[in-house]
Amino acid sequence: MSMLRVTALVTVVSLLSAVPAVAQRANRPRQRVSPHETVSAVIAGNRVTVTYGRPYSKNPRGTDIRKIWGSLVPYGEAWRLGADEATTILLKKGIKIGDAVIPAGAYTLYLIPEENGGKLAFSKTLGGWGVPVDQKNDLVRVDVKKEPLSPAVDQLGIAIQKADNGGVLKIMWEDSQYVVNFTNE
Repeated sequence: MSMLRVTALVTVVSLLSAVPAVAQRANRPRQRVSPHETVSAVIAGNRVTVTYGRPYSKNPRGTDIRKIWGSLVPYGEAWRLGADEATTILLKKGIKIGDAVIPAGAYTLYLIPEENGGKLAFSKTLGGWGVPVDQKNDLVRVDVKKEPLSPAVDQLGIAIQKADNGGVLKIMWEDSQYVVNFTNE
């Protein structure tokens, strides 16, 4: 065999042996950057469960503390409401928020924060990474109130609590919380 053919053969074999490694990397799940949590509460017989990634204010790729609302999470834009995989909510029974009815089932949650409020979206798309946010399959978007939070918190938190005539979902980070009340349908 000529030297040119040997070189060509070695090159082809090298490229073909690299294909499985590239395919394995492409199929490997993405690595989580933040811890994850599941919060759950029973509100008048209805179990409501949220699973989400909990990013910190500190940049995971450095030491700087990030400004959250209006900067890392821009106002007026869909935000995946957490880190890593999309945030999910499971409803044993349907709930009502304002005039909107959300049937029992599983949904992806995302937030469109504003300086003085915003929208919480319930999407019918499930699974996958949190970005890009799929806004085409929303079941409903509901208004949320923005309130000051004291003391400030360094890590995103979501709480489900009992409230008068139903429950409340709170999204807390930095010095603000986004709040929405709900009742069972």
